[in-house]
Amino acid sequence: MTRSLPDRGAAAVEFALVVPVLLTLVLGIIEFGRAYNIQTTLSNAARDGVRVMALQNDVDAAKSAATNAATGLGIPASDVVVTPLNCAPEDSTPTATVTVTYQFEPLSGFLPLGDLTLTGTGSMRCNG
Repeated sequence: MTRSLPDRGAAAVEFALVVPVLLTLVLGIIEFGRAYNIQTTLSNAARDGVRVMALQNDVDAAKSAATNAATGLGIPASDVVVTPLNCAPEDSTPTATVTVTYQFEPLSGFLPLGDLTLTGTGSMRCNG
């Protein structure tokens, strides 16, 4: 069975119409997966940092723990905020909070996501 002349090239045209949609979907899945992975890493880093702050009452050690937990992201200590600076039980705020921020940049310039600031936050009661 042979195709008639008007049907020649129809598959190529259909493929050309479908490829941009499929490519956009695949790139969106990849970028969303990266953002989700980074967000999970930030949350874990904040949790590790606040655990150190709550138990050791040491801001530098808390920042170090948070940056070490997110080594793959290369977060500087300046992007880790610890509050309060003194985690003593007699303080009016008996909880410590660590916030880690990261500037997410999409791998592909194809999707118009722009730069997103992702934040991980952890809170824990001082001294356990």
